[in-house]
Amino acid sequence: MSTKNKCPFGKRVLKLLKGIAGIFIKIWKHPRGRVGLIILLVLAFCAVFAPLITRYDPYDVTARCEKGLRPSWEHPLGTTISTGQDIFSMLIYGARVSLAVGCITGLCIACLGCLMGILAGYVGGWVDTLIMRIVDVMLVIPTLPLTIVLTNLFGKSYFMIVFIFTLFGWVGLARVVRSQVLVIKNSNYIKAAELAGAGTWRIMTRHILPGVSHLVIMSTCLTSAGIMVAEAGLSFLGLGDPTAISWGKMLAEVQSGGAMLFGYWWWIAAPGIGIFLAVFSLMRIGMALEEIFNPRMKRVSSGYKLFKSLNSSYIQEVFDSMNDEDRPETDPGREGGQA
Repeated sequence: MSTKNKCPFGKRVLKLLKGIAGIFIKIWKHPRGRVGLIILLVLAFCAVFAPLITRYDPYDVTARCEKGLRPSWEHPLGTTISTGQDIFSMLIYGARVSLAVGCITGLCIACLGCLMGILAGYVGGWVDTLIMRIVDVMLVIPTLPLTIVLTNLFGKSYFMIVFIFTLFGWVGLARVVRSQVLVIKNSNYIKAAELAGAGTWRIMTRHILPGVSHLVIMSTCLTSAGIMVAEAGLSFLGLGDPTAISWGKMLAEVQSGGAMLFGYWWWIAAPGIGIFLAVFSLMRIGMALEEIFNPRMKRVSSGYKLFKSLNSSYIQEVFDSMNDEDRPETDPGREGGQA
């Protein structure tokens, strides 16, 4: 047996890990991506090592303190008015739920949308018609009322919230991927693979998927940012998991606890800043990936470059041409004198 085919799965995994590491290196070298990656890594570090960062566990009922304490060395962000929980520990532990919901939902949407888009674009026929009709129907369904109904019927767990976001979030990516696949499937290397006898699944995974991977990766980052904001909105409306602590639930407790009435602005600012930093970092990474995968994309706007290329002589020529257009082509007085 040849030594080249002893462990094909291990080689594929190693190649995948090298590709992921290469993407992280490119993001780190990009100025925008580096800022977003640093912020995201700091938030992820706080979420993973939350017990080492804060001494209070917001899920432990015995760790409650006096209610309504103001910021101090013991409690950097004070305590809540209603339950006496340490706000700083709630902020750190809340990063776990918010980041997990955003990233997991973004990955689920990317997988489902990519699969449906490739199937619709490459297989075509009744498969394309069925998937596109489902997409058309899903786009006109009001998401928020249906989300309220589903959470009341099946529970308010974050598993259900991830499922609902995935159910309604894949349609946009599927349309974009399908349009790209319609272009790729007519390429020469796809035709050559078909003539060589490659199966449909192999062509979709080994040849078409790499061609749309940049769209999927960028969509995952941007979608995760949007999902975090949506989760915060649902939790603020009381549709989140009541047993878990997230930044959205902290904002809901801000309203119910009367933080605005008592002037506890730090209680309001803490989860808001956390959501902003997470969304900002994911957006920066998404914009960096867009420029990395599309080198022709210019960082400076075209309007600024056009303004920079203009000089006084060019502007004067434009005004002179406008004056020439406004002048009459013939002078009646001159024609009469010559006659």
